Amino acid sequence: MAKAIIKLINNVARTINSDQSVRDKLRVAFLPDYDVSLAQKIMPAADLSQQISTAGMEASGTGNMKLALNGALTIGTLDGANIEIRDHVGAENVFIFGLTAAEAAARRAAGYQPWRVLDENLELQATLNLIDSGFFSPSRPDDAKPVVQRLLSDGEPFLVLADFAAYCAAQDQVDALYADKELWSRKAVINCFSMGYFSSDRSIREYADRIWGVRPVI
Repeated sequence: MAKAIIKLINNVARTINSDQSVRDKLRVAFLPDYDVSLAQKIMPAADLSQQISTAGMEASGTGNMKLALNGALTIGTLDGANIEIRDHVGAENVFIFGLTAAEAAARRAAGYQPWRVLDENLELQATLNLIDSGFFSPSRPDDAKPVVQRLLSDGEPFLVLADFAAYCAAQDQVDALYADKELWSRKAVINCFSMGYFSSDRSIREYADRIWGVRPVI
């Protein structure tokens, strides 16, 4: 499934980047072999940190910490480090959307049926229909079908479609703020200055105190 998603990303990128009407305004890039060296180039240049895991499903969050430290504003669910980042930079300086972990768990327990979400959202219907039609891979029209089938399968564990409308609304807020350069810059600076709590020194000290039970040798 991960390979199918990566293939879809690249097919979408190829379609957009070859479209003369938008390619000078919007580019999609999939960066292979992601590592620390590549992150050192990407993170200082990023304006927005997309941390959109379903609440309760993300185990870690060092990437979004480093992005916020470099001034990127976070758009994400109440999950993982997003919660701590919100608490330290202020809720008004991040974009939080979607189900909470408790709401996601309740949704699963009630029997999640993604097709019901689809029935209520024409934009989402059109999006999935376009993907399912093979539009982004005309020579291999079935390439993305497994992705669509997974999203629409009963009990799909990540509840991706359930958060779609809330994500779009949050992205509209991002777009509106980005048009205000002064206010966006102010929030970016606040993110930078408020991220000292996430230093590696504190993290290692807490691991040493709470988990490893060790003290430095002097």
